[in-house]
Amino acid sequence: MGDPDVLEMVQEEERISNIETEYVFGMNEQSLSSRETSFLISEEPASAKRFNLFLRRRLMFKKDEQSKDSIFFRDGIRQIDFVLSYVDDIKKEAELKAERRKEFEQNLRKTGLELEVEDKRNSEDGRTYFVKIHAPWEVLVTYAEVLGIKMPIKESDIPPAENIPYMLGPLKLPKNVRHPHPEYFTAQFTRHRQELFLIEDESSFFPSSSRNRIVYYILSRCPFGIEDGKKKFGIERLLTSNTYSSAYPLHDGQYWKPSEPPNPVNERYILCQNWARFSYFYKEQPLDLVRNYFGEKIAMYFVFLGFYTEMLSFAAIVGLACFIYGLLSMDGNSSSTEICDPTIGGQIIMCPLCDQVCDYWRLNTTCLASKISHLFDNESTVFFAIFMGIWVTLFLEFWKQRQARMEYEWDLVDFEEEQQQLQLRPEFEAMCKHRKMNAVTKEMEPYMPLCSRLPWYFLSGATVTLWMALVIACMVAVIVYRLSVFATFASFMESEASFKHVKSFLTPQITTSLSGSCLNFIVILILNFFYEKISAWITKMEIPRTYQEYESSLTLKMFLFQFVNFYSSCFYVAFFKGKFVGYPGKYTYLFNVWRSEECDPGGCLIELTTQLTIIMTGKQIFGNVKEAIYPMVLNWWRRRKARTNSEKLYSRWEQDHDLETFGSLGLFYEYLETVIQFGFVTLFVASFPLAPLLALLNNIIEIRVDAWKLTTQYRRPVAAKAHSIGVWQDILYGMAVLSVATNAFIVAFTSDIIPRLVYYYAYSTDATEPMRGYVNDSLSTFLIADFPNHTAPSEKRDFITCRYRDYRYPPDHDQKYFHNMQYWHVLAAKMTFIIVMEHVVFLVKFLLAWMIPDVPKDVLDRIKREKLMTIKILHDFELNKLKENLRINSSELAKQVLIQENKAQLAKSAV
Repeated sequence: MGDPDVLEMVQEEERISNIETEYVFGMNEQSLSSRETSFLISEEPASAKRFNLFLRRRLMFKKDEQSKDSIFFRDGIRQIDFVLSYVDDIKKEAELKAERRKEFEQNLRKTGLELEVEDKRNSEDGRTYFVKIHAPWEVLVTYAEVLGIKMPIKESDIPPAENIPYMLGPLKLPKNVRHPHPEYFTAQFTRHRQELFLIEDESSFFPSSSRNRIVYYILSRCPFGIEDGKKKFGIERLLTSNTYSSAYPLHDGQYWKPSEPPNPVNERYILCQNWARFSYFYKEQPLDLVRNYFGEKIAMYFVFLGFYTEMLSFAAIVGLACFIYGLLSMDGNSSSTEICDPTIGGQIIMCPLCDQVCDYWRLNTTCLASKISHLFDNESTVFFAIFMGIWVTLFLEFWKQRQARMEYEWDLVDFEEEQQQLQLRPEFEAMCKHRKMNAVTKEMEPYMPLCSRLPWYFLSGATVTLWMALVIACMVAVIVYRLSVFATFASFMESEASFKHVKSFLTPQITTSLSGSCLNFIVILILNFFYEKISAWITKMEIPRTYQEYESSLTLKMFLFQFVNFYSSCFYVAFFKGKFVGYPGKYTYLFNVWRSEECDPGGCLIELTTQLTIIMTGKQIFGNVKEAIYPMVLNWWRRRKARTNSEKLYSRWEQDHDLETFGSLGLFYEYLETVIQFGFVTLFVASFPLAPLLALLNNIIEIRVDAWKLTTQYRRPVAAKAHSIGVWQDILYGMAVLSVATNAFIVAFTSDIIPRLVYYYAYSTDATEPMRGYVNDSLSTFLIADFPNHTAPSEKRDFITCRYRDYRYPPDHDQKYFHNMQYWHVLAAKMTFIIVMEHVVFLVKFLLAWMIPDVPKDVLDRIKREKLMTIKILHDFELNKLKENLRINSSELAKQVLIQENKAQLAKSAV
C-alpha cells in the first residue's frame, strides 16, 4: 500500500543504514540512489511534493543527534503509531513464541503496516526487544473508511456554544486549550473522495488517537498461525501467552516539557499543564483536548465526572445549610434540653442495655449524643430528603442534555456502538467449534450453543450468590462482634475510674459503633479485593461473544456485589437495628445467645450517620491514595535502573514501557467507584446532609488525580469511541428511583421526626411549649421485679422501675407491655408519610422528566444545520466531479471528431 516507489525507497534506505551507518549520517543530495532520482523525475507533481518534503526532513536528520523523545523511526520521518515489546524466553516454549512472533509480524507487513525492530542491545535493560509500528497513508485511509471515521470537509460557520458564563471568566482556560482546533463540518472518510477532505498534510491529517485506534484494530485481527487445528489471531492472545510482553501507543513526549522539532505538538505536556495540576482545581477541563488525545470513551468519563461534580455543588450548598440550621438550633432543641436537664433526664433511670453485666443508667448520660443527633435529625431532614429526590432527577435529565451536546460536538450523532465493541472477541472465536449463518450479514460466523455455555452461567450465578452471602455473613459477624464487646466496653468503662471524664462523650454505644464501623470497612476492602479477581475470571469463563457483552456481564457482577458489600451495613442500621429488640424481660436474641442491639433513646440516625461517614470517607481516601501512590511506586521500581545507567539512550518507547498499564477495564473501575459514591450521596443522604459536600471535595481531587495519573503515570490507552456512559446510566436511574424509597423510610423509621410530629399534634398538653414532655412520653415503664433471673443486673437497687424506648402499656395496666394506641398512631403516621413523600417526589420527577427535553433545542438546530450543510457540500462535490468528467469526455469526443474530420479531409485531398 502507499506509493510503491516511496515505500521501496524507504525500505532500501533502512537496508543500507543497517549495513553502512556512515551513509545515514553523511547523506546529501549527491548520494541519492538511481531509484530516488528516477522517482523525482518521473512522478506526478503531488507525489513529487511529498517526496521533496520527505527529502528535506531526511537530509536534516542525524541519527547520532536523535532526541530520546523522538516518536519516529530511525529515518526521522515515519511516525511510531504503536509499539510491541518482548523478552527472550529461555524456556522450552521459546521456539514456539518466536515462530508466533515471526508469523504475526509477517502478516502485519502484508496488511501494509511498516515495522522496525530495536535490538535488545539497544534497550536500557539489555533484555527487551521493541517492535515499532507505523501505519502509512494508504493503510490509514483504508481502515478509516472501514471504521467509519469522520473527518473535516469544511470549517463550520456555527459559532461554538459557551458553557461558562462571562462573569465566571477565572474558571476558563485559554481559548487555544479549550478549543485547540477549529470546528468543522465532517463526513465519513472515503478513499474515493479524498479531494473532498481538508488534507493539508498527510502526516498530520489523522490525529494520533485515530492512528493508534486503526493500528490496534489491525493488531486485534491479525493471525499468527494455526495451532491444534484452530486459527489463532489477535494481539490480546499473544499478550496473554506472554509471546509479547506489552503493546501500547506512544505518548507525544515528556509531560514536563514541550517537544522539540521535528516532533509534533506535545499535547501530553499541554494536558499536564492545564488539566493535571492540582492548582487548577477550580478551572474547567480541556475536554476537546482530552478527546483528541485519549479518545471519546475516556473523554466522556471526564465529561460525566465533571458534570456530576458541578451538580453536587448545588446539593452540597443545600446540605451544608441544613447542617448549619441543625447546629444553630441545637441549643434550643427541647428533646436535648430535657435529656440534659438533671431534673428530668437525670432522674430517668433506663433499663440495662445488656444482660447481667450491664447496669442501670441515667438518661442524661446521653446528653452529648442527643445534641449531636439533632445536627442530622431535625426539621430540615424532611426538606433535604425531598430536595435530593428532585435533585437526582434534575441531575439525570440535565446529564442527558449534556451528553447530547457532546455527541454533537464530537461527531457522534449518527454513531452506532463502536465496531470494536460489537465485533466478536478472539477468545470466543477460538473456542467455537460450530458456525452459523448471521441473519443480518448472511455470512457464516462462529457460534456456541447455549448448552455449552449453560454450565458456566450456573457457576457464575452460584459464585456471585455465594459471595453476596459471604458479605451478609461478614456483616452478621460484625454484628456479633458489636453485641459481644458491648458488654465488655460497658463493664470496663464502668469499673475504670480513669474513664470517668470521657464517659460523657465516649459511651459504650459510641465506642462499639465506631469500632464496629471501622472493622466493617476493613472487611469490605478485603472482600472487594478478592471478588474483583474472581469476577474477572468467571466472566472470561462465560466466553462472552463480544466486548460489549463481556463488559455488561462484568458490570452486572461487580455492581451487584459492591452494592451488597458497601451498602448492607447501612441498610442494617437504617432499617433493622433496634426494630425487633422486644422489651425488658422478653428480649429477642441472635442465635439465642446475643441480645439484639438497641438504638439510642434519640434513635438510630446518628449511628447510621457514623456508619455512612466512616465507609464513604474511608473508601474515598483509600481510593485516591491507591490511585496516586500505587502506579507511582511501580513506575519508580521499573525506572530504578535507568537512573543508574543514564548514559544510555533511554528512548521514548522505553520510557512509556516502564509506565503502568491503564488496561481495558481501567475506565470500568473509575465508573464503578463514581456510581458507588452516587449511591452514598442519594440512598442514605437523609441521615447525612454533608454527604454531597464530602463527595464534592472528593471529586474535585478525583478529577485531578485521574488526569495526573493518565498523563504521567500510565501508558497511553488505545483510543476508543463512545457516545454515552453506557449501562451505567441505567444503573444510575435505578438507584435514583430506589433512593426515593430509602430516604422516605429513613425519615419515617430511622429518624425521630415522625414521633415528634405525632406528639406535637395529637398528644401534647402544653399550649405554650408543645414539645415539653416528649422525652418522657416516648419512654415506656418496666417493673424491675419482672426481669428474669438470667437477665437482671446482679446488684440490687432501691428503685422498682426502669424506662425503655417504646410505646407500650405500663406494668399496672391490664394489657401490660403490649403496644399502646400511640404506637399504632405513630406507625400509621410513618406509613402515611412514606406514601405521601414517594408520590409527591415521583410526581415531580415525572413532570421534570417530561418538561426537560433530552436534546436541547439549540443542539437540535445545530444538528439540522450541519446535516444540511454536509449534504450540500457532498452534492456540490459530486456535481462538480460530474461536470469535470463530462467536460473531459466532451473534450475527448471533440478531439475524436476533429481527428475524424482531418482524416476525411486528407482522404478527400488525396483523391
